[in-house]
Amino acid sequence: MCVAVSVVMGVAGMAGGLEPTLEWLGEAILGAIIGLASARWVVPYAWMSRQPVAGVVTIALIVTLPLTASVTTLAVVLHHAQLTAPRLLSGAGSVFATSLAMVALALLVRRRPTQTHAAQGQPPARFLARLPARLKGAELYAVEAEDHYLRLHTSLGQDLILMRLTDAIAELEGLEGAQTHRSWWVARDAVVAAERLDGRAVLTIKGGVEVPVSRGFARELRLAGWF
Repeated sequence: MCVAVSVVMGVAGMAGGLEPTLEWLGEAILGAIIGLASARWVVPYAWMSRQPVAGVVTIALIVTLPLTASVTTLAVVLHHAQLTAPRLLSGAGSVFATSLAMVALALLVRRRPTQTHAAQGQPPARFLARLPARLKGAELYAVEAEDHYLRLHTSLGQDLILMRLTDAIAELEGLEGAQTHRSWWVARDAVVAAERLDGRAVLTIKGGVEVPVSRGFARELRLAGWF
């Protein structure tokens, strides 16, 4: 993304030349690396779900100090700017505001697994009414998207229905489960084992079917106690 923005700025003449474009690119990549590192090793991951404002502000503050020092050093060494308190404060404010916006944007576009829940007194999930006649009364293990169809994995076998996974998940509220992959929803009680294969998490459900867990969903599901 940093490279793409730099190319656009350079072609459109927004940066005022090749050198400013390269400087901006270097600063942007450095800020991204520091932000990613702090999100992974400094800020508790649970904050991003439970205390997103605290997480975003903390990451932006961590990015601000080293990036302000880098930007200021570059201005003094390459452009012979004077090192003054107003320059430092102005630079820090600009860096913090930009970092805050970028971290907040990253949080907004981050994919999260959609989880469904069962509560006492809650009516049965509407989706169960869609089970084909031969699967009526079966325990639903998982729903797998196949093109425009959904493959239903149940205690009485499998079958296909015509429906989108996103619509199905909305009707699965009332069953304890979660989307583990862009093509899968799994009932929590159906999981019998969890392991890592080739660096990816895989869930085994009743019936022996292996269900993939996408990297983007794995950490959230781990925090929720799935594995």
